[in-house]
Amino acid sequence: MATMSFPARLRALARERPDAPAVTCGERTLSRSELVDAATRQAHEIASLGVSAGDFVTIASPNSVEWFVAYVACWDVGAVPQPVSAKLPPRELAAIVELAGSKVVIGAPSQSASLLDDSVVRLEHGHVPGAEFGTEPLPDVTSPAWKAPTSGGSTGRPKLIVSGDPATWDDDAPIRFGFEPDGCLVMPGPLYHNGPGVWSCNALLVGSHVVLLERFDAEATLAAIERHHGDVVYVVPTMMKRILRLDDDVRLGYDLSSLRVLWHLAEPCPPWLKEAYIDWLGPDVIHELYAGTEGQAVTIITGAEWLDHRGSVGRVSTGEMKVCDADGEELPAGEEGEVWMRSTRDDPTYLYVGAEPRTLEGGWESLGDMGWFDADGYLYLGDRVADMILSGGANIYPAEVEAAIGEHPEVHSCAVIGIPSDDRGSDVHAIVQADEARVPRADLLEFLGERLTRYKIPRTIEYVDTPMRDDAGKVRRSALRADRSATAS
Repeated sequence: MATMSFPARLRALARERPDAPAVTCGERTLSRSELVDAATRQAHEIASLGVSAGDFVTIASPNSVEWFVAYVACWDVGAVPQPVSAKLPPRELAAIVELAGSKVVIGAPSQSASLLDDSVVRLEHGHVPGAEFGTEPLPDVTSPAWKAPTSGGSTGRPKLIVSGDPATWDDDAPIRFGFEPDGCLVMPGPLYHNGPGVWSCNALLVGSHVVLLERFDAEATLAAIERHHGDVVYVVPTMMKRILRLDDDVRLGYDLSSLRVLWHLAEPCPPWLKEAYIDWLGPDVIHELYAGTEGQAVTIITGAEWLDHRGSVGRVSTGEMKVCDADGEELPAGEEGEVWMRSTRDDPTYLYVGAEPRTLEGGWESLGDMGWFDADGYLYLGDRVADMILSGGANIYPAEVEAAIGEHPEVHSCAVIGIPSDDRGSDVHAIVQADEARVPRADLLEFLGERLTRYKIPRTIEYVDTPMRDDAGKVRRSALRADRSATAS
């Protein structure tokens, strides 16, 4: 088995084709050799600041070529890159840096300085190492964990999810996600989230050109696929919906013939939206993956399979999954319960810092999702246990109501939560990003009455002018509930 460290792999790619594009963001491109040289300079700099093998380095840069320079620099010294949002409030950033024990924060805004420990060195986004830091390769070393993203989970308390995989490339391992050497991944998602980071780093190491968007834009995503001949693209359903709602002459005006694989994940995909993409791009292009950042188990489904198992997220391809009742007893096919996962590897797939997993005897762990299997072994998801609304004795899943609301052509995004009710325990409350004049409450309720059982229809509707999900497709329902509970009190 031919294995090497990630830095060694990237240097090998640079020797093969030094001028081949490695990373593009906007109008700026770094070739393979330029990326290696820039990362080496930054690696020498962070090593001089005390960073060594096994240390965490917090990376707070936005989508940019600098994000990749920082990541590769961490691998160069054997450190563990620990990405966070560039928009993270200073107090939250400080809490994560303290949890990680990071000696260096790359991309940290100036306003965070007063909240960071005096021993933490802050390198702002766009920082260039001094001339004293050259491009001579550092001693070859392998990071013990190739990534350590953060998650607040349902509790809102930060935790690190440290990968159980070292930064090691195996030449004999199968290539994942449909990437090809000299191919092109178009990535419109924020790299600090696990999915975009995983797809982009894998594409880079395969030898694909990674084309980033600074921030998601529906038309710009299509333009990037056409311009760079993208053969793989990563999106979430929120993005898919915004792309689909471009004017047809805009959406269909771009040449997407190079596109072989469209991956979507990270949030539930309404069936009507999935069908629209299968009709547009073809079932063989559309792929969906379900897993947690923890990586204990994975399901995958193609568009063709989905047409035979409408609404499924696929069959288990890695690890094991089962569905259990509240007592931890496994349920038969067709019965809904909590989804539990178990890795089949000898070594752990991850390590939490700042949290403990929810476990069952036998090594089973839960991310809090509800679901069921059909007789053919295909998994169907409900919602998170914590997000389920109990109203008048009925279980209501926000994702189902959101999918129905999202079908309305004038609705840009939405979130559904439960708010306290003295009579029913909880009432369904919809927060809708739309112009109320264009979609009045009465019209929206009539629209939903054609799609939902009566008890699932929101009792209250709130109109807002800001997106309910971020560019990674994430919505923090716990924060939305807390805000509205505070207002009510």
